[in-house]
Amino acid sequence: MAARCLGRGVGRLLGGLRGVGVRALAAPRLWSSASASVAPPSSYQERIALAAREPAAFWGPLARDALVWDTPYHTVSDCDFRSGRISWFLGGQLNVSVNCLDQHVQKSPESIALIWERDEPGTEVKITYRELLETTCRLANTLKRYGVRRGDRVAIYMPVSPLAVAAMLACARIGAIHNVIFAGFSVGSLAGRINDAQCKVVITFNQGLRGGRVVQLKKIVDEAIKVCPSVQHVLVAHRTDNKVHMGHLDVSLEQEMAKEEPVCAPESMGSEDILFLLYTSGSTGKPKGLVHTQAGYLLYAALTHRLVFDYRPGDVFGCVADIGWITGHSYVVYGPLCNGATSVLFESTPVYPDAGRYWETVQRLKINQFYGAPTAYRLLLKFEDSWVKKYDRSSLRTLGSETGGICISPRPSEEGAEILPCMAMRPLFGIVPVLMDEKGNVLEGGDVSGALCLSQAWPGMARTIYGDHQRFLDAYFETYPGYYFTGDGAYRTEEGYYEITGRIDDVINISGHRLGTAEIEDAMADHPSVPETAVIGYPHDIKGEAAFAFVVLKDDVGDVDVVVKELRSVVADKIAKYAVPDQVLVVKRLPKTRSGKVMRRLLRKIVMGRAQDLGDTTTLEDPGVITEILSAYQEYKDKRGGAK
Repeated sequence: MAARCLGRGVGRLLGGLRGVGVRALAAPRLWSSASASVAPPSSYQERIALAAREPAAFWGPLARDALVWDTPYHTVSDCDFRSGRISWFLGGQLNVSVNCLDQHVQKSPESIALIWERDEPGTEVKITYRELLETTCRLANTLKRYGVRRGDRVAIYMPVSPLAVAAMLACARIGAIHNVIFAGFSVGSLAGRINDAQCKVVITFNQGLRGGRVVQLKKIVDEAIKVCPSVQHVLVAHRTDNKVHMGHLDVSLEQEMAKEEPVCAPESMGSEDILFLLYTSGSTGKPKGLVHTQAGYLLYAALTHRLVFDYRPGDVFGCVADIGWITGHSYVVYGPLCNGATSVLFESTPVYPDAGRYWETVQRLKINQFYGAPTAYRLLLKFEDSWVKKYDRSSLRTLGSETGGICISPRPSEEGAEILPCMAMRPLFGIVPVLMDEKGNVLEGGDVSGALCLSQAWPGMARTIYGDHQRFLDAYFETYPGYYFTGDGAYRTEEGYYEITGRIDDVINISGHRLGTAEIEDAMADHPSVPETAVIGYPHDIKGEAAFAFVVLKDDVGDVDVVVKELRSVVADKIAKYAVPDQVLVVKRLPKTRSGKVMRRLLRKIVMGRAQDLGDTTTLEDPGVITEILSAYQEYKDKRGGAK
């Protein structure tokens, strides 16, 4: 969805890039008049109006012209938000890997598909479209030889690398469903995602390299698959020369790929067949596997990559997201490759070996569009401007902050239209946002704030939660029937621009990682001394949001500090280090309603310093709990302040 404001301080960073800002898009040829059922609209506003008024007339010709089809579709869409039915380009057959590879190899086989910016600066590796296709086919044939068939799930636990991209495309080529799992996740998180998807094969590296450190990926996989009975094989590639334990399920990927032919016939897939699962945290604590399908997702990723970023043939596109997130799927892999672009794979961190890494990379690789995480930009604001100005950034035309399926963005727009800092601004084609008040009424006009919903389906949206469609309905369509609820709050200006004001559910965004507060609570609740916890998110200068944990301990606990330390360790082990709460406050009890629901909004207001504006507390079982928590929090702050 739309990215949140980075904070006004980002203007300093953008100021260092003045002269290389986003240019307005000229009107692109979205579809040819020969194939369109209506005359092509000539202006941006006409295209926006057509996409909102007649989605089939907009998306139908565009899909026909933009994608390579085996069999044309017969129906553009069949969508109903009330039942959660979302289908696009019905009857169509295609293969995503053909759209991302074969069509470009036929035209320009030696053009560069990927530039792998490895952990150490100056050691980049360039991969042509021909090489990527051959690698993909060898890997696809290897998967088939080890029993992977159409519809099977394959877990990919790999850092950003050409082989990880090939693994995704190899699954797409043979009709398998890839489940990319962020290579920073712990044993428990990895196992949970493998089990929920019932993955047949895991693909990983022996080790990973990031920020000068070695990550023991294979060891984590070894521990995880002990409780993953569906896994039949683990394909192990080698990022380093270090040897790792190889068990009876383990296969050396490079050796097996060398035995295979560099040609693999692509499977013809239906438009609504599953392309991939991607797990995101939910407010219930159990990660949910969002389902994305073939044609609609690919079209939307390619279209937004081309129009939002002003991509032009020959550009070097640099999205520094991890492929374990939807941003990496859409704007490192599928969008750029479908458009025949050169995509940068960034293995390192923004401050390795120093705070100039991004801009040194821009200079060396002559990157034209740079797409980074808000967290990274906030981090870089802590450093001197000299780290930016030291390098030649004249190749840059666009600088953006991360989101995974762009719906609201400053571009595209009318030629020369304004861009306002820290604002998502304009809905894209086919995106029809509405703001809702607390009673579910649509807010009209400008200068209003409310819950951000979308009233119309678009091709790139998720279709369901794997194995649990009811949860999908509950999460996205129940709150405001007939509308898709983004979970974000937004402000609409008098001019009709949208500014995202933050999450309004129990999912927080820590350094770009969406994480359900319940997932942290569940991890901490496993500690024998902890009967209950409540976790909320609060603003953080670097991370965007951080976790604050309120913890109730058993009466017989001796050393509270020891337990708190153990809780931090538990969260790191069960989820990941980034999920560890920045602050942990021990309280006697939590603020609950008479039905037992924890009122997290009260805790959030206390942490935000808004204790005088708690709102309605009449449903609390005992209003006196607020005084207890305020007293404990003040004592906690005094203790922290004295320790500094």
